[in-house]
Amino acid sequence: MHRFPGALARMPLPIIGSPMFIVSTPKLVVAQCTAGVVGAMPALNARPTAQLDEWLAEITEALAAHDRAHPTRPTAPFAINQIVHKSNSRLEQDMALCAKYRVPIVITSLGAREDVNHAVHAWGGVVMHDVVNNAFAHKAMEKGADGLIAVAAGAGGHASVKSPFALLQEIREWFDGPLALSGAIATGSAILAAQAMGADFAYIGSAFIATHEARAVDAYKAMLLASTSDDIVYSNFYTGVHGNYLKGSIRNAGMDPDALPASDPSKMDFSTRDGSKAWRDIWGCGQGIGVIKGVVPAAVLIQRLVQQYEDARQRLIAPQAAMLR
Repeated sequence: MHRFPGALARMPLPIIGSPMFIVSTPKLVVAQCTAGVVGAMPALNARPTAQLDEWLAEITEALAAHDRAHPTRPTAPFAINQIVHKSNSRLEQDMALCAKYRVPIVITSLGAREDVNHAVHAWGGVVMHDVVNNAFAHKAMEKGADGLIAVAAGAGGHASVKSPFALLQEIREWFDGPLALSGAIATGSAILAAQAMGADFAYIGSAFIATHEARAVDAYKAMLLASTSDDIVYSNFYTGVHGNYLKGSIRNAGMDPDALPASDPSKMDFSTRDGSKAWRDIWGCGQGIGVIKGVVPAAVLIQRLVQQYEDARQRLIAPQAAMLR
């Protein structure tokens, strides 16, 4: 396996908790990191900008305290997601705060920018850029990203229509650096499958909505538990970028999930005006939710994933061992 740069070399488990709109906050990030998983949150979840300063202080202090108390069980690094689309009027301020706290991993979305990558590298951070196709993957690496997150079909929130098999194999034809896979991963066996296809890490979001630490209202969690992949709709109506959402939340907002109009991608707006919260009750969710049966602490979910991963690995090893006897 190739060497990973910076913080990516300090990952106890091959899992990155994806940054989720509204849901991801310091409480979830710290719970993920202390259990061995990269915890991540969008910078824009902190409103106003001053709250991001407070949250970054909270995360760094909590993780440092944990490492002092448990020197043999160091935390995983954390990540901040930056929307680098031109409509994000907060980007410069939020990047300055990331520099202040030397954020180990920055996950960039909706456009690859050399200036952002250079800024992260200046404080020793690593940039992972999420992509929905091979063309965008090439652009991200040309502009200086360190690694890629392949967002395949079935991922919660903004997602591709590409099969993970197709997307990973196209990227791995030319890219041998750090690569994560996103898209309906909710079990340890799915993590192992992602690695078998060529990914280094699994990028998991929706499963963490059903945790005690997630900032999701009870109705959101309950709807997730009651839903399957049949209850997910793929639309670009809400942000201008195609993504996956719970049909029930769309119905609750008075809309028909099976008859949503198309949006103009040129109207994407990730500014911090009040209008950016217009769809906060439209709940993003991936297709992997059918296996999620209860709300548990994040550490319990992570331990379950680890056990499932090991069980799946043993299932693959056992037949091979028997053939060699």
